[in-house]
Amino acid sequence: MTTRTQSTSTQAASAPTTTAQTAAPQTLSPEGPLWAARDCWTIVLQEFTHLVRQPSTFAWQIGFPVVMVLMFVYVFGSAMDVTGQGAGEGYVDFAMPGMFAMTMAFGFMDTAYAVTHNKEKGFMDRFRSMPMSSSAPVTGRAVSDVIRAAVDLAVIAGVALLIGWRSGGSLGATLAAFALLLWLRLALIFVGIFLGLCIKNTETAGMLFAVAFPLGFISSVFAPPEMMPGWLGAIAAWNPVSSTAAAIRELFETPGMGNLEPAFWIDGHALAGALIWPAVIMLIFLPLAVRQFKNLSR
Repeated sequence: MTTRTQSTSTQAASAPTTTAQTAAPQTLSPEGPLWAARDCWTIVLQEFTHLVRQPSTFAWQIGFPVVMVLMFVYVFGSAMDVTGQGAGEGYVDFAMPGMFAMTMAFGFMDTAYAVTHNKEKGFMDRFRSMPMSSSAPVTGRAVSDVIRAAVDLAVIAGVALLIGWRSGGSLGATLAAFALLLWLRLALIFVGIFLGLCIKNTETAGMLFAVAFPLGFISSVFAPPEMMPGWLGAIAAWNPVSSTAAAIRELFETPGMGNLEPAFWIDGHALAGALIWPAVIMLIFLPLAVRQFKNLSR
């Protein structure tokens, strides 16, 4: 009788400890902010590990914008008169901010392709089977791609300096311009992640240039919307890439821009557009990307 009583007392005494021990892991829920941040960083490290093992992919991502800069500035630039001072005059100063913006915009294709490739190789299913935050594969990809975009931007800026482009704005304004470019890139990353999760294979992902082409070219990247036919100019002016390109031209204090009268409302509010457009895109596609990841078939 005494033994049974002692046993019961021992179980009762150990009950709170057991409850505390089982309750403690709940503070590290896979949906908690600390767990999500840790898992996000794990995905970032994984992406850069793959990048080190496959440097040719990174070389292509940098090489393509450089070729585009040289081709459009030197091959087509000599025939462009965007300042009213004659063909080719001041075109480098006009085109380079547009090329910065287009490089950031076209990057979503690389994101979509990489996500589709990871899905094909089974990485996404592996992530889903692990006790990790459901947002980590999306946010981790976004962080790693923004870091790579910053490197791309530094390389393109170096090429721009070599061909004679200079920022006329202050250091603060110049840094703000590059921050706006990364802000646009961040928003479009979530578009790329969502498309990559929806696309079935890498062959289809390779055809996304058909989507990127109008996004980059029907804009103010290479010519002001005021020089286009009315309906096409309106589409180009309201393109998010155009807003970013126009805003950074203001921050860079691009020569000759004062000679062009804004034909559309958005042209006169480029800075606001450069801030609002990416925010709207992100609000739409970030939750869509997370939900699409959760709904992937195993």
